[in-house]
Amino acid sequence: MNPVQIIAVENLPLITKGDNLGQLVCEAAKKQNAPVQENDIIIITHVAVSKAEGNVVNLDEVTPSARALEVAKKVGKDPTLVEVILREAKEIVRMGRNSLIIETKNGIVSANAGVDRSNVEGDRNVVLLPVDPDASARNIRQEIKRLTGCDVAVIVSDTHGRPLRMGEINIAIGVAGIKPIRDRRGEKDLFGYVLRIKQTCIADELASAAELVIGQSNEGIPAAIIRGYKFQVVENCAATELTRPKEKDLFRKNVEG
Repeated sequence: MNPVQIIAVENLPLITKGDNLGQLVCEAAKKQNAPVQENDIIIITHVAVSKAEGNVVNLDEVTPSARALEVAKKVGKDPTLVEVILREAKEIVRMGRNSLIIETKNGIVSANAGVDRSNVEGDRNVVLLPVDPDASARNIRQEIKRLTGCDVAVIVSDTHGRPLRMGEINIAIGVAGIKPIRDRRGEKDLFGYVLRIKQTCIADELASAAELVIGQSNEGIPAAIIRGYKFQVVENCAATELTRPKEKDLFRKNVEG
């Protein structure tokens, strides 16, 4: 088995609106003598992507609605923050003290609709999820291929908690050039047993592996390269297929109405 490398892309500048993330990653990787290669997998945090796309909101410019005031009182959060979260929401999945689990308009289920206060300049600024994380991943992939000639996969990641497990991990919210699930149903195990339900979410596993070098605090590393992992290349893919259908979600509890 070939070794798999996880390479932090270091010395990237603070990302601002309009930045070309594909170009910045390629330049930084080249400067650290780890230039992008064919079949690399590029992991980029959603905060970096959203900042480049200008998806940042100043809470001082937000007026909370009556609904936001009501929800904020129940969960103990800033009403202006709740207003931003509700604007991103398709549905409130669950809420409790200091917890607000949202299904966003593009089908991602996460705490606070993915609205993030970390790693953004300004005490009152928050970063939203990219409007279309899959499209963001596709754009970055196309730019990297234009600049380097290398065909790569791109994953946009976000930090999520999980039911029944403590601690947060990185997961994929946008993908390009990689089939996010490896379906192993029909294969046999060591003893000849035919696998019947085994579907591996490799996109989440790769995003989580990259978090080991990206970090979640003040590391200042919003991107990583995973090299050596063999994956299935696909042109038409979407991270939305990773969201469990509502009718199969045993942990969902409808709180609207």
